[in-house]
Amino acid sequence: MVTYLLGIDVGTTGSKALLVDVDGSVRASATTEYPMSTPQPLWAEQSPADWWAATVISIQWVLGESGVKPSQVAGVGLTGQMHGLVLLDVHGEVLRPCIMWNDQRTAAQCAAITQEVGAENVLQLTGNPVLPGFTAPKIAWVREHEPEVYERIAKVLLPKDYVRYCLTGGCFSEVSDASGTSLFDVGQRRWSDEMLEALDVPRRWLPEVTESPVVSARVSARAAGETGLLEGTPVVGGGGDQAAQAVGTGIIVEGVVSVTLGTSGVVFAASETYRMEPEGKLHAFCHAVPGMWHLMGVMLSAAGSFRWYHDALGDWERAQASESGRDAYDLLTEAAAEVPPGCEGLLFLPYLSGERTPYSDPDARGVFFGLTLRHRKAHLTRAVLEGVTYGLRDSLELMRALGLSIGQVRASGGGMRSPLWRQILADVFDTEIVTVNVTEGAAYGAALLAGVGAGVYGSVAEACNTTIRVTGRTRPGPAMAIYADYYPRYRALYPALAPEFEAMAQVVSKHLAAGDEQ
Repeated sequence: MVTYLLGIDVGTTGSKALLVDVDGSVRASATTEYPMSTPQPLWAEQSPADWWAATVISIQWVLGESGVKPSQVAGVGLTGQMHGLVLLDVHGEVLRPCIMWNDQRTAAQCAAITQEVGAENVLQLTGNPVLPGFTAPKIAWVREHEPEVYERIAKVLLPKDYVRYCLTGGCFSEVSDASGTSLFDVGQRRWSDEMLEALDVPRRWLPEVTESPVVSARVSARAAGETGLLEGTPVVGGGGDQAAQAVGTGIIVEGVVSVTLGTSGVVFAASETYRMEPEGKLHAFCHAVPGMWHLMGVMLSAAGSFRWYHDALGDWERAQASESGRDAYDLLTEAAAEVPPGCEGLLFLPYLSGERTPYSDPDARGVFFGLTLRHRKAHLTRAVLEGVTYGLRDSLELMRALGLSIGQVRASGGGMRSPLWRQILADVFDTEIVTVNVTEGAAYGAALLAGVGAGVYGSVAEACNTTIRVTGRTRPGPAMAIYADYYPRYRALYPALAPEFEAMAQVVSKHLAAGDEQ
């Protein structure tokens, strides 16, 4: 009998169910969407009930579409959006909508926690600064603003772990997702007693934490009736979205790094030892691979910068694409390929949404620097691609400074469709860029973790070696030496402009406020 693995991804826009054969081939995939609400500016919330309802629909669909029998599903792995706050009462009922990872209401709570514990102590205890997206400041916000809810808290769960609760009846988490709560001792892979005491968070509120491939619970009779899965099917810990995606692309050994070029850009490196960036410029989390950690840098506008450029300045290309049936992005990059590396002195700062790594600065803004009469539109296009790549290299340099040797970069995301951008990455990074056969993201990694827990594979390494193959390679070329000269000039721009970014933000706020009053 053929065995299958089920990966479930409780994402920001929908819940994905993915059935994977043990040889790595995808049998069926389905995503059921759900809404996000913004009750006030900078707020982002979702109903956990929507996650479960969507998960049930997606599981039913892939089982029905594939014809796979419930008895053929060896295990279930969970992944999803990180940092969200789900609060349950003593009856297991949800107390309020989930405060999501992209919610920004908790700036005051982050500052208060950092002052109470001390910035250096926070880094030593958790490996990361306290950020608005993380879970602990959300708990503090509820205590301050919704005391009637706070008094009824019996359990605190993360989004994917709420779906586990619905699927199994058990309250569990795992090390990679727990790492993003500001309540977890990342180095010791356990809840931090010091942080819990400092923030007055009862230990009984928090779920038991396991390693990611460990079977933490099993499908309940009730969930089996709803989803069509077999009662007793093992459910493993799973992983946070980035850790699970890393498993799904084979980023499980030190020296292999992933770069994801989506709207945001993520640089992810596996580490055999616990490493912490001294100023907290990189996230330091537990990996979904037992006994390993990972470092992660995040750029807020990566391929998002190219999309902005396409939308703002790509009218001609969009018109041509409409007439010819070609892709407007391809037309832009083909013209940019004719421009010499370095764009004859034109640089682009990709801070269109502020920045996170290496500069945690919401006031940072995008800049074209070095414009001359010689520059044409193709120069601007290539400068955007190069500027984003320089920004991603910032994360690589921080990792190298911590002793990580980087031998290969595995690239994914929409930006990787461009051969030009892949070559720019290889040249700027001075590292081979490879693509792999897997494109299903975090859900695929969750399925592989389920296979390890179910005994289908002997280890995460065996799971990855069985299923993941390199499909393309781009090696550094002669332009590497040119970019070596331009990158320091790029690095010099933010420190020079940072005071002006802050001053401009104040000017804009002043006049927006004045406009509101008139």
